[in-house]
Amino acid sequence: MSSGHRGAGSRHNTSPNAPEIAFHPRGGRMGAGPAARFGSTERAKNTKGTLRELFSVYLKEGKLLFVILILLLLSNTVLLYVPTLIGKAVDAVGKLDIRRPDYRFVMTIGFVIVFSYFFDYICTTLQGWLMAGTSQRIVKSLRKELFVKTQTLPLIYHDTHPHGEMMSRLTNDIDNISTTIAASTSQLMNSTITVIGSAVFMFLLSPVLTPVVLIAVPLVIILTKIIASRSRVMFRNQQRELGILNGTIEETIYGLRMVKAFHQEENRIRSFEETNRRLLTHSTNAQICAGYLMPLMNVLSNFIYTLVAGVGGVLALNGVISVGIIASFIAYARLFVRPLNDIAGTFNTLQSALAGAERVFDVLQEEDEAEDTKDAADLPETVGDITFHNVTFSYDGEKEVLKKVSFLAEKGKTIALVGKTGAGKTTIVNLLTRFYDVSDGTIEINHKDIKEYKRESLLKAFTVVLQDTCLFTGTILENIRYGKPEASRDEIIAAARAANADPFIRRLPHGYETVVSGSVDSLSQGQRQLIAIARAVLCPAPILILDEATSSVDAATEQKISQALLRLGKNRTSFVIAHRLSTIKNADTILVIDDGMIAESGTHKELLEKNGVYAKMYHG
Repeated sequence: MSSGHRGAGSRHNTSPNAPEIAFHPRGGRMGAGPAARFGSTERAKNTKGTLRELFSVYLKEGKLLFVILILLLLSNTVLLYVPTLIGKAVDAVGKLDIRRPDYRFVMTIGFVIVFSYFFDYICTTLQGWLMAGTSQRIVKSLRKELFVKTQTLPLIYHDTHPHGEMMSRLTNDIDNISTTIAASTSQLMNSTITVIGSAVFMFLLSPVLTPVVLIAVPLVIILTKIIASRSRVMFRNQQRELGILNGTIEETIYGLRMVKAFHQEENRIRSFEETNRRLLTHSTNAQICAGYLMPLMNVLSNFIYTLVAGVGGVLALNGVISVGIIASFIAYARLFVRPLNDIAGTFNTLQSALAGAERVFDVLQEEDEAEDTKDAADLPETVGDITFHNVTFSYDGEKEVLKKVSFLAEKGKTIALVGKTGAGKTTIVNLLTRFYDVSDGTIEINHKDIKEYKRESLLKAFTVVLQDTCLFTGTILENIRYGKPEASRDEIIAAARAANADPFIRRLPHGYETVVSGSVDSLSQGQRQLIAIARAVLCPAPILILDEATSSVDAATEQKISQALLRLGKNRTSFVIAHRLSTIKNADTILVIDDGMIAESGTHKELLEKNGVYAKMYHG
């Protein structure tokens, strides 16, 4: 399991009144964030920009694409000469002496034509094989780039976008590109070469008859532009609704226990049906609109063939061209118009891929987390005092969540944060870990602004135990080792014993090798919590963050966990977020957060003596 992730799990909540969720990069929910403060808005779509981005991705496979282009040129050059050979064969047959016919020339042409088609088959098969591998490497690169991007995006992006929406971009949109990209790319290259080559050969055969075929070009452009412009919007709506549908599915399955507990099955089914109905409407409209193109193009093709035959016949009767040239021209007209149809159809098919590509590039173009300054230093292994100086913070630039918060957390001391939900407790911790940067004021560690430390170095100084525990698919041994990959089995077992997790782990069917998953409730919440504490025990980070670490367990387990946490917090600077005030009586300093400000501070005894906000909360 990868290093550096410690802590608990995450829950996604789309209710407008839901608590804002923030996720620790070491794995887990940190509490309040800006999810409810932002609306989802669609960015303006730029098809030309998306095509430029796709082209830049293609250039990464430039060498193979050049080879594919050469193969296409070879096969098309051979094929484009076939209609000329057919015309010569027709003229040769017309000139045969009926009494002593000599078919050798005609047979030679026939042999050359057969060889040309065989050569085209070899080249087409080879370029198809190369294009399939190339396209899949491009898609693999895009998928990897998008997944890596999800790790570098600022936390606020994940707070303001549904998880299912991101999953849809990683799966459906990427697959949409994958299924279209190979066929469309080779088709466009092949069709473009064929159209240009056919026009050149036709002009060489008959400059007079060539304009008759070229009439098709503006007609194709007009038809394609009209239909593609309408279908593009429909395909974009289709992809948007598909993302919403995936989000609904992901939330419902993840929260199925809660759905059943509150008898919301019918509401969730109704919500799914509404989104699915909208998706059906947009998908149907997109396919119907796209379906108009090819029948219209076939009508246009037949019109051009008829026109060539008619005009060519008149020219042949007047001795301007031969019958063989007419035969060649009809073949070239087919070669010329059919690729135009294919290009039009390809552009139509590309609308779906472009809709997915736009959504992928939208994410890739988002700004990453702020980079470290050039002179950023590593945080020393010895972490001293932590100081908040008049810290003010706002998620949206308008409403202040924290207002001039100042306090000192001395090295090795325990700071408890209490207050109503949404008061700003978790925001303080999020700022300390630099999930967000302060709007005003400074946060210092060792008397130095945390912005002057490298972010990676700063995050290594923290370990967390949260209320909602995140377990990753793997063995219990691997889950405990998650924050310290180099830990030995003995170290892991010792950490489990210190966290009072060893007894229940040994009772499991396969002990420490039992496979668990973050998405399957094979363990109780209390057992998952003990594993999270063992994970934290194993990690030697100097700053400990506890967010309601004992709220999901029974009284007996709570006592055991509290004992483990006392050992865990020894010689560490600890921040404890608690609603159950009995768990923080022994904290060195208790900060009562109210409406983004520190209403009271002191020890448990001191705050009770003040008979203020804390005393009212405690006596409740």
